[in-house]
Amino acid sequence: MKVEPIALNAEVRALLVDAGLPVSDLDEAREVQLFATRQYGELVGVVGLEMYGSDGMLRSLVVTGTARAEGVGQALVAHAEAFALRQGITELFLLTISAERFFAKLGYVVVPRSTAPAAIAQTEQFMGLCPSSSSFMHKRLQAP
Repeated sequence: MKVEPIALNAEVRALLVDAGLPVSDLDEAREVQLFATRQYGELVGVVGLEMYGSDGMLRSLVVTGTARAEGVGQALVAHAEAFALRQGITELFLLTISAERFFAKLGYVVVPRSTAPAAIAQTEQFMGLCPSSSSFMHKRLQAP
């Protein structure tokens, strides 16, 4: 499966909106890199990575229904994690409403929101776009 960088465009925005994920802050996110994969030319998955020095915020993971059982989500997260390591990011965080079990299988653990690094705690996503009931998760990245 080929995962490639992608710019925020109408196709990506529509996929995120259809999944109920926030997009209003993507244009203003400090430094965000999006990755995507396609099947038969159709966009089937996207993930984003916001970078804050040695900390990163994984966000906007969406996989279309037909690709969910094919490991697309895991491939996107693995790609984003490898990219993060190459950028010097050693700590990844994320907020999720419905995918806590998925991320736990990938080594993420729920941590108190109060442990968020300052740069992440000040993002629009953290401060209000994701409800306070969202699980805040963390993973320490290590080189393979």
